[in-house]
Parts: sequence; structure tokens; C-alpha cells
Amino acid sequence: MPSSDAEEIIRLTRELLFSIANADWKAYEALCDSTLTCFEPEAAGQLIEGLDFHKFYFQFGPARDGHNTTLSSPHVRIVGDVAIISYVRLNQRINDKNEPVASGVAETRVWEKKKDGWKHIHFHRSGISLS
Repeated sequence: MPSSDAEEIIRLTRELLFSIANADWKAYEALCDSTLTCFEPEAAGQLIEGLDFHKFYFQFGPARDGHNTTLSSPHVRIVGDVAIISYVRLNQRINDKNEPVASGVAETRVWEKKKDGWKHIHFHRSGISLS
């Protein structure tokens, strides 16, 4: 049975993914530390620091109708005031031909427990093949 901290990390991660899908910058910014770092495909192998890189994508608005995100098989490890969650993020959507399509990414996110609660401080995202 997961600890209450582990359950909280899963809940916060779902909230984070919801904020991304809905282009809710205010919610995303509240969940993330201002010094957030990451490696992700959009960064072309570069370590990204801070929130400005991510804010760019929020200006394009929420995901189109018919979009669904599932947090699959989350695994949480708590080490002191740090939590690490690893999972597969499954994205389902309707394409331009009105057909359902799915894609997946492997993600690891790091959260730090601060005075005002958990803050997202780092993530690594890699594409995966569903076939």
C-alpha cells in the first residue's frame, strides 16, 4: 500500500499533466519550482533550466477535443524530502482523419518537499514505441 506521500505525489503528477493538457499556465507554475530542470525531446538533448522554455508551449492553448492522458503504472520512491515518480504517460487523441491514435512517453519526475508543500523540480521524458 503506497504511503500518503506517495499517494500525494501521484495526485500532484496527475494534476501537473492535466495542467499541461489544458494549457493552464497558472496551475503548472504553481506546481513547479522556478528552477525546474529537464531533458525532453523538444529540447534536442539540451538540459533546460527554468520555466520559460515550457511557457512557450502553453500559448498554443489546450489539447484538442478528444484528448485523453493516462498515467500508467506509476512507481514512487521517497528519499527524505525528495520523491521520484516513474511511469508511462499514454496519450489518446483523435487525428485529422477522425481516427483514434495513441502515443506513449516514459517519464520520470522529481518532486521536493518544501515549506509550502511538494514542488516539481526535475523531469526526464523519452518517447516509446507502442508497436
